[in-house]
Amino acid sequence: PVEDEIFTEVAMPQDTKTRGKGKKSEKVFRINCAKPVEDEIFDMASFTKYLHDRIKVNGKTGNLGDVVSIDNPDPSSVEVRAKGPFSKRYLKYLTKRFLKGQSLRDYIRVIAGGNKNAYELKYFNVHNEEEEETAE
Repeated sequence: PVEDEIFTEVAMPQDTKTRGKGKKSEKVFRINCAKPVEDEIFDMASFTKYLHDRIKVNGKTGNLGDVVSIDNPDPSSVEVRAKGPFSKRYLKYLTKRFLKGQSLRDYIRVIAGGNKNAYELKYFNVHNEEEEETAE
C-alpha cells in the first residue's frame, strides 16, 4: 500500500508530448570554390546539380523538398541550407566524390574554412622537381 502511494505522486504530467519540441534551427553550410573557378577548371553549375542529385534526405536521393535547399549566393560558392539533421562531414564527402569523378582529386583538396560551417577548395602544394634541383 505504501509503494502505491509513491508511484501515484510521481506520475508524469499529461502534456509530455508537447514538451521538448522547440523550433528546429536551420543549418547553413558554405563551400567556397573561388580559386578553381577563377582558373576555369571547376564548373559550379555541374557541382550544384551533383549536390542536388546526390544529397540524401531520409535515406532517399533526389528528395530534398523543403528540408534542404541549395543555392549559389555568388558565382564561386555554394550554400546548403538544412532544416533538421545534416552533417558538415557529409557535404565534404560529396565534394570529394565530385572531385574524384572530375579527375581533380589529385590537385584540389577540401579543407575547413575560417567559418565553423564552411569548407574551402584549395590546390595541393605541388613542388616541381626542376625547381628543387636548381635550388640546391
